[in-house]
Amino acid sequence: MSKTILAVDDSGSLRQMLSFSLKAAGYGVVEAVDGQDGLDKARKQTVDLVLTDQNMPGMDGLSLIKALRGMKNYQNVPILMLTTETGDDMKAMGRAAGANGWLVKPFDPARLTEVVKKLIG
Repeated sequence: MSKTILAVDDSGSLRQMLSFSLKAAGYGVVEAVDGQDGLDKARKQTVDLVLTDQNMPGMDGLSLIKALRGMKNYQNVPILMLTTETGDDMKAMGRAAGANGWLVKPFDPARLTEVVKKLIG
């Protein structure tokens, strides 16, 4: 069975690019439009990896990561932040919240699939 990735971003075009790149690499993709939607979908089905944007209306990426890390079935699931923010303080907050890694937008599809493969095979 293929591994499933939850892609959380308020940009429809970015979700489409993520979905296209990940599906082409053989992964299943569940899309969420913001942090709350991502959390709702994560409660319904445990995924193998979460990709989340930081800056979203309502629940942001850090809040989503903290909420997921508080759930028993998400304590060891890799979480990657996908964001335009490259500051060390934001990276430190991401790590503190429980993020395993960081990809900067605009992302390189080859780099994305390489990182995902490293984390979940």
